Amino acid sequence: MWHIIPGEAGCEYAADHGCAAIVVDALRASATAAVLLDRGARELIVVRDVDTARQARAALPGALLLGERGGLPPEGFDGGNSPRLIPDVKDRVVVFTTTTGAGRLVAASGAPAAAMGTTVNASASARWAGAQDRDVVVIPAGLAGDPNFRADEDWIAAVAIAMAAGEPVGEGAAEFKAWKGLIEEHGTLRLFQQTRNAAGLEALGLGDDVTWCAQRDVTDVAPVVSGDSPWGVRVVGARC
Repeated sequence: MWHIIPGEAGCEYAADHGCAAIVVDALRASATAAVLLDRGARELIVVRDVDTARQARAALPGALLLGERGGLPPEGFDGGNSPRLIPDVKDRVVVFTTTTGAGRLVAASGAPAAAMGTTVNASASARWAGAQDRDVVVIPAGLAGDPNFRADEDWIAAVAIAMAAGEPVGEGAAEFKAWKGLIEEHGTLRLFQQTRNAAGLEALGLGDDVTWCAQRDVTDVAPVVSGDSPWGVRVVGARC
């Protein structure tokens, strides 16, 4: 059985019920993580906060420090959270932190298996989850610190993954049905463009990221938690 449960509640459900977890931060952490690993990053060290990210980079010679707060890279970072603007990461360790998606993945690592997914790797995410031989929780990330903020793009991408899986949905079935109908009627790009986070990226001059992140199955890589690190979790790419 598949479930779609947002935010921290989804992370807790996956851990408590022994489910595989897929964290969906559609604009843009899930897409960026997938592209980093698709481009040959050795592994990601995904951490919750900026100070910890800086500590990790200092302890890992040669590592790149990427991520965002408020949509833009913090001071001293080597790059941001745009899947379009990826530096050369081949065979490099990347320390990665974002406003919401990174923290959700760390929280979801209490589940027996955890990964990141979105539209750009929807089919790969569905195949990875199907191979875990357990129930699956897809987790629309939302916004850290604001449980009432509804990041619609995360629901859209979560439903796209569940659609690719073709499995029955338990928790979240009503939302799945509603978003599935909207996706089929309007398409992913149009729905993404109508969200609050898309407007925020447009205001930062990053509107092209919205178009890029709305694509389907650009990569067959699923970013999968492989274990803990002293700062957060280690994430590797699984081609599915």
